[in-house]
Amino acid sequence: MYLNYESSFPLLQKKPKYSATRRLHLKIRLLAVAAQMLQEEKERNVKEREEALAERISPLNLSGLSAQELVDLCKGLHHKIDLVDEERYDIGLKVSKNDMEIDNMKLKITEMQSKFKKPNLKRVKISAEAMLSVLLGSKHKESFDFKANLKTVKKEEEKKEEVTDWRKNVEAMSGMEGRKKLFDASGN
Repeated sequence: MYLNYESSFPLLQKKPKYSATRRLHLKIRLLAVAAQMLQEEKERNVKEREEALAERISPLNLSGLSAQELVDLCKGLHHKIDLVDEERYDIGLKVSKNDMEIDNMKLKITEMQSKFKKPNLKRVKISAEAMLSVLLGSKHKESFDFKANLKTVKKEEEKKEEVTDWRKNVEAMSGMEGRKKLFDASGN
């Protein structure tokens, strides 16, 4: 039985049906048709919007209305504006919620399609020695003292004055020698 090499690999024997210039010309035509369709869709949307506004909003006839009728008309318009604002707010919330759901779904799809999935990590209490032995494997033989390289901070002891008999202190401070000691002490 004779096997044809090209028939076993159909991708190798296929040649493009169109030349590069023909494909480029077709792409340009497709883009032009798509642009024209977008323009027509925009025009159709504008026309639909105008029709919807004309249907919902009747033209105001303000001639011949009294002051009270104008006030009532303004109150009615304000009420309608409040209703429309509430609807707009509700629709905006729905849109933002749907956008968040779409983003979450896209993330789930990319996670499902990707080969690597991020695992849920659990908090584990492990000592530095055990961590080094896991990371370095059998190479880890000596133990490290992580506290050895830390700076030591010496706390200054508060100077405590000795409690002596106050009478002796008064006698020492009396006279010229005592005043000299006080003057020297305050100058330092």
